[in-house]
Amino acid sequence: MRRKGVLVKLAAWSAAESAQTFLGGFCVARSLDDGFLRGAPSTGLLWLAGAAVAILFGAPVVRGVFAQLPQLTEPLRDQLVRGSVVRALRTATATGGGVDATAVSRLTSQTEIARDSFAGLVLATRSFVFVAVGALVGLLSLAPQFLLVVLPPLVLGLALFTASLRPMARAQHRYLDADEAVGRRAELTRTALRDTVACGAQEATAEQNRRAVDEAAAAQRALARWASVRTFSVATAGQLPVLLLLAAAPWFLRQGVTAGAVVGALTYVLQSLLPALHTLMTVLGAAGARLFVVLDRLTQPLPPAPPLAAAPPGPRRTGRTDTALELRHIRAAYGPGARPVLDALELTVEQGEHIAVVGPSGIGKSTLLHIAAGMLTPDRGDVRLFGRAVAACPPSELTALRVLIPQEAYVFTGTLRDNLRYLRPGADRSAVDRTVDALALEPLVDRVGGLDRTLAPDALSLGERQLIALGRAHLAPAPLLLLDEATCHLDPVAEATAERALSARPGTLVVVAHRLSSALRADRILVLDGTRAHYGTHDELLARSALYRDLVGHWSQVQG
Repeated sequence: MRRKGVLVKLAAWSAAESAQTFLGGFCVARSLDDGFLRGAPSTGLLWLAGAAVAILFGAPVVRGVFAQLPQLTEPLRDQLVRGSVVRALRTATATGGGVDATAVSRLTSQTEIARDSFAGLVLATRSFVFVAVGALVGLLSLAPQFLLVVLPPLVLGLALFTASLRPMARAQHRYLDADEAVGRRAELTRTALRDTVACGAQEATAEQNRRAVDEAAAAQRALARWASVRTFSVATAGQLPVLLLLAAAPWFLRQGVTAGAVVGALTYVLQSLLPALHTLMTVLGAAGARLFVVLDRLTQPLPPAPPLAAAPPGPRRTGRTDTALELRHIRAAYGPGARPVLDALELTVEQGEHIAVVGPSGIGKSTLLHIAAGMLTPDRGDVRLFGRAVAACPPSELTALRVLIPQEAYVFTGTLRDNLRYLRPGADRSAVDRTVDALALEPLVDRVGGLDRTLAPDALSLGERQLIALGRAHLAPAPLLLLDEATCHLDPVAEATAERALSARPGTLVVVAHRLSSALRADRILVLDGTRAHYGTHDELLARSALYRDLVGHWSQVQG
């Protein structure tokens, strides 16, 4: 409905452009026939003043047209960007998938080409249609005989141009493919130059490169030939009518057509039809072909969506000895030559355990969780999730195994339900309701107006954003949850509720503790002190770790 309103407004402004075109030629004809040729210059000047007013009226018409144009072009750009993002994510998360090398080009240059080309097509096509209507009505009002001279070459030129559009688009597509092939051959030759020489394959490589260059040259020549067809079409539809009008002028005068009407007809063709034709054919021939090629690439069938992750393991603490997370001899530093924040770290987390990680700021707690999630590669060591090496896991498999919730929670514009189901899109209503109950999200649901009300991310507090992210983690099917101070903006009661709910959920929980209470709720605690790691229960660490005793004392003073 909104798009229909935009089209109505655009048509209204374009109709004003038709009226402006009509007045231009009509006023010129009347200025001669009723004014200058009759010895009444004042009348002639008045008619010319009317033509000038019509020309000046073109400024608000153009402004009105451009005000409506974004309502048509921006939705197209948004749709193409959305499709490109979905394509890139599906390619990256597909089993065995890799990085989509064209993703950045699709999101930036190709979508901008599509939007700009579409805008040019809308402007040029709209302008030609309404200018042609105004000019043809003007010619008919001056003398119907003019249409006998102007319409045949106009229709012939348009038909010839229309017939050339599809082969012109194919030629454009062929040229782009050939140009990309030349680029690939150049890159391949550069990177394989040493091997080419060593294997004596210079001639074969040169022949392949020559074929690629010859194909690019042939494609460019074909494109140039179709460009000449476009030029011939413009000449037939726009310039031939001028010659025919001049050649038929004596016949028009014998038919009783006035000299002013002949000049008015020439005005319509030269000042209105010919420029509109030239613009239309130039834009359709260039921007139209680019739009055809880019849309063909951007709207190719999407890769299949990755399958939903399998359900998490059964109830926790069943006595199984399977490990959820193993870190072996992990070493990591913030840069080459820097002192390692993790050095020879050993950690085994069994399935169903709740682990807390504590230590001073900058000691490597977040680094540890990012390495466990496979988002950072350690300088040395081995990381395994449920017996599988993280380095060998494709992105889709990692997504199915673990969820990392950072300190800064991301909330997108969409319903609260969709935000909660972000990591499990197929979750039904009962699963979402259980998550809302477990994390006590009812006040948040009421404040935003319900689960199906669209969120405004800027209107949410930092704590509310963290609650939504924790709800995602609770609903996610991944059997390992990693929380990197993901409750730091919550009050102690909300933090305790969230951690108890996540700990009761089937699976394993690793939390970078923000408060001592988080560590006390854990089964075991990992203390990082920059030199070695201590691992055990609260009571064991009080006896073994001086740093942990200091942290407990500091937290107790803050609470006191």
